[in-house]
Formats: sequence, structure tokens, C-alpha cells
Amino acid sequence: MAVQQEVRLHKGILYDKLEGNRARCNVCQRRCNIAEDKMGVCLTRINKGGDIYSTIYGVVSSMNTDPIEKKPVYHYLPGTKSFSVGSFGCNFRCVFCQNWQIAYVDGTKIPAVEGRDLSPEDAVRMAKEHDCATISWTYNEPGIWIEYTLDCARLAKEQGLHTIYVTNGYATPEHLDLIGPYLDVYRVDIKSFSDEFYRKLINIPSAGGVLDVAKMAKDKWHMHVETVTNVIPTWNDDPENLRAIARWIAENLGDRTPWHVTRFFPCAQLTDVPPTPIETLELAERIGREEGLKFVYLGNIAAGDQNTYCPVCRSLAVSRFGYTTRVEGVTDQGRCAHCGEELGIVLRSEP
Repeated sequence: MAVQQEVRLHKGILYDKLEGNRARCNVCQRRCNIAEDKMGVCLTRINKGGDIYSTIYGVVSSMNTDPIEKKPVYHYLPGTKSFSVGSFGCNFRCVFCQNWQIAYVDGTKIPAVEGRDLSPEDAVRMAKEHDCATISWTYNEPGIWIEYTLDCARLAKEQGLHTIYVTNGYATPEHLDLIGPYLDVYRVDIKSFSDEFYRKLINIPSAGGVLDVAKMAKDKWHMHVETVTNVIPTWNDDPENLRAIARWIAENLGDRTPWHVTRFFPCAQLTDVPPTPIETLELAERIGREEGLKFVYLGNIAAGDQNTYCPVCRSLAVSRFGYTTRVEGVTDQGRCAHCGEELGIVLRSEP
């Protein structure tokens, strides 16, 4: 039998004390109203004496040195490495979660063999030792880790590193305002434009809050934003749904915003749905371009052109083969080296 890791509580942030020793968590848009000694939906935030504490501060499920393209992030410091860390738990309950083994975990019952301690200082030190340009909070939902991600992000900026949230996008506006000064990249899932999809497969009321905060990341905090849609047969692969997503991205985040359209594979509780046909992804790519998006990439497939081309002169800007990336024709200002067109690619940026 696995030995359970000792639970060490870390005082939370972003909550309101309520009557009767209840507390309202404001880390995500669920805004859980939590009774004493109970936990929020994410199973990582607990009420003790009317105050909220995190059970996962510094508790790491996975850490790796990854190509930044694996996030996927294609237009920010292409070809560099990202120190990637994740914890346990999630504020979503996606029935198709690819990382359900860590996302579904109760934060008070993490096996000691799986949970490892990593201080913000050690995370930044290891990122620099491994020659990484960025730190990414990924694998599980980084938003529920705000006490830790905020401490890490502040320290990372002081040490000249860039920062990335790989997120489901359900943070509250006040959450985004808190970490906004220290966050460079917002890689967000737009899972569907259908509220029914979010209700049935994720158990939140609508997609609206995800879209609002993504727009806030772009407009208010000027983060570099890239989007991902995992296309699931019969659930979000309807052409009109895909068209609505692409149109929203182009109109609200900009037509240079990358849209990564990825292939679904059966997992977690959604094992009765087949993998996404390649033809469906190709249709999504065509729809994205029809709606004005300049950069649509297909993911989770072995074949396919992952290169970045100038949308005007079609010259090769960035070549990608697997996770081998080369900048071929981009100026330091992120423009096409051949015709000067703005590509929205960040090659150099002061943290």
C-alpha cells in the first residue's frame, strides 16, 4: 500500500470569510462556498477555521525540461526550452482529461511516492541550470496552484526567466490581475463554443467566463496568447461550432493568434468515442483560415506541416520537424524577414 504524503497546509489567497466559519474561494470562477473542514471542487483547497489553505503548495507531480513547442506554444521564443512543472487536482472534471491520473486526485491523499517538494527557489534554479528560457505551469490546472505559481513567477522574473500558464482558462479576473504582472504567455484551451459541451463534459455552466478572461489576458495584460481546441467526434466537431471558435479568436484575440487544433484519443471516462479523423482536423484548419486566422496548426498527429509561413509572401518563417525547431525568416521585431509582414512571433523579450 502506498504511503500517503504528509499534508502541509499553506495559507491561501483570494478568498472571502463568510458567516458560520464558511469561506468563498475566488481563485476560479466556480467561487466555491466551502464549509469548515471541507474542500472546494478542485480538492486542493480546504477551509480550516474559516480560512482557506492550499494542500499542494510546492507539491509537484511532474517536472521536465520540454521544448516550448510541446505546450504547445509556437510563436513565443520558438526553439527554446521550458522548465515544466505540474501538481495535482483540477477545478474542471473533463470526462476526456488526458492527465486524469493527476487531475482527479484528492489533494489530501497524494501518495508520497508521487508527490515531491519543489520550492520556488529550486524551480527557478533548476530552470536556469537546464538552460530554459521559460517556466511553464502545466500538466494539471495551474490556476488552482496560485499561491505557488505566483511566488515562482515573481522570482522567475527577477532571475530573467519568462513564464507560461497552460490553462483551462477558468481563473477569476482578480486571479489574472494578481499574476498578470508576472505572466508572459497565456496558453488557453477553448474547448468549445457550446455551453452544452461545457455543462455535460466539464460540469461548468458555460464557455463565457473562459472567453472573457482570455480576452482580458490579451487586452489588459498584453500577454502572448495561444489557443487550443481538442476536437472530439460528435461533441465539438460540428463545422459551425469550429467556425464560431475561429471567428471569436480572430475578432477578440487577433488574426495572428495561433489556433492549435488537436486530435482526440479515447481516455479517462470518454472511451467510447473514436479518435478524431484527420479529415476533421483538416476541415477545422480550412474553417480557421476562412474566418481570417493566419496560423492554424494541427496537433497530436504524426504527419502534417507544422511550419510557420508568412501569410502574405508565403516564405518559410519557422521550420518544425517533430520538436526540432529552426527560425528561418523572422526579424527580431517578429516580422517576416522577406516582406516585413507582422507575424506576431516573439523572438526576444525583456522579462
